[in-house]
Amino acid sequence: MIKKILKTTRIHAFLILMSILSLFPFLWLISTALKGSGENVFAYPPIFIPQNCTIENFVQVWKKIPFLLYFFNSFIVAAFTTILNLIFSSLAAYPLARMNFRGKNFIFTLILSTIMIPFQSIMLPVYLIILKLHLVDSYGIIQGYAGLIFPFAVNAFGIFLMRQTFLKIPKEMEEAAFIDGCSIFNIWLKILIPMSAPSLAVLAIFTFIGSWGEFLWPSIVLTDKILYTLPVGVNDLQGMFSANWKFIAAGSIISIIPIIIFFIIMQKYFISGQTEGAVKG
Repeated sequence: MIKKILKTTRIHAFLILMSILSLFPFLWLISTALKGSGENVFAYPPIFIPQNCTIENFVQVWKKIPFLLYFFNSFIVAAFTTILNLIFSSLAAYPLARMNFRGKNFIFTLILSTIMIPFQSIMLPVYLIILKLHLVDSYGIIQGYAGLIFPFAVNAFGIFLMRQTFLKIPKEMEEAAFIDGCSIFNIWLKILIPMSAPSLAVLAIFTFIGSWGEFLWPSIVLTDKILYTLPVGVNDLQGMFSANWKFIAAGSIISIIPIIIFFIIMQKYFISGQTEGAVKG
């Protein structure tokens, strides 16, 4: 009994230590954002606890850049990217999981192989396609949003996740629905989708967080500040020859608040199991 308690204590101590190490960069970001104007961010030895704790950096950042506009742009892009990923990934995964046709495994292998291709290596041809389709902000606001959303509207990870989820659903339920006269589309919509709620939540969280924090693609595609997303807008706080790291830290903290809220809302679905999701469906 004592050995078991000691083992459990060591495991919990190790996990707590790892959690502290993981949270340290975020805690340092908060410390930097709360430091007053007279404090040096790069002081040596480092000062973790602010001597003149203030929220003035947050106030000044809110005044310097149009945060509400950037919030709105990021929300539109992240929301539509997430919705399209849920729809297209589940639609693509359905035939790969539930139908038999020639070349199915080969197609699935090709889809999985795209995970190994970094986006940076295909960024130029994607940009040229977006440019040819007039999906850049120079052609209008709607086109600007579309140029940010469409390149990430579906991905191999989402297709793989939904395929594996569909494979775990008993085929008898699908066959019973088909006998009752349910079409293939309605089987996907009314049978498989409700039973895949936990996996959809996982995909939604990963997609939303990835889209919200995307910096490279918006910084390349966007030229009009009206369409700037939060990462690009916060980067505007950095000047050509200098940077106020307290403002940047404060802006970064403000920008991650929606991600935390979104995760809290989706948390119960994120941690629930596949079986529980099937019962709820």
